[in-house]
Amino acid sequence: MAGRLIVVGRGAPLPKARAAEAVEHPGKLLRLATMIRSVLEEMRGIPLDEGSRSRLREVFDHTVAQLEGLVSKDLREELEALAPPIEGLPSESEIRVAQAQLMGWLEGLLHGIEAAVWAQFVASQAQLEEVRRRALQAREEQEQEADRGRYL
Repeated sequence: MAGRLIVVGRGAPLPKARAAEAVEHPGKLLRLATMIRSVLEEMRGIPLDEGSRSRLREVFDHTVAQLEGLVSKDLREELEALAPPIEGLPSESEIRVAQAQLMGWLEGLLHGIEAAVWAQFVASQAQLEEVRRRALQAREEQEQEADRGRYL
């Protein structure tokens, strides 16, 4: 089922036939993405001293660990390959690149969620329209049958 993303809201269990890519808590994912975006914006214009680089490494590692708990195995493996743990004290450039990579991955995942939600909406609209069409057709057939019975 590659290419399919399932979004499962608050406490809802994943289906038994679990999709390759799934997000169990989209709200938490959005909060983490917003936090990372804010951190990146704050980091842009300031020089990072040793303490701030150390703290940012901790934030990065904690965020990756949180994300790993929110996504399916396939997405977790993708994240681990993209954002391996940062060893030691990273340079200013290393921490900026790591944070930007993580934000890029999150934005891609969020776009995937948006696309999946839109596809589900379109599919449900098509199903609803089909139900309406069938109901209208059945009603017309009943009316025609009733009309035929009146003249016999």
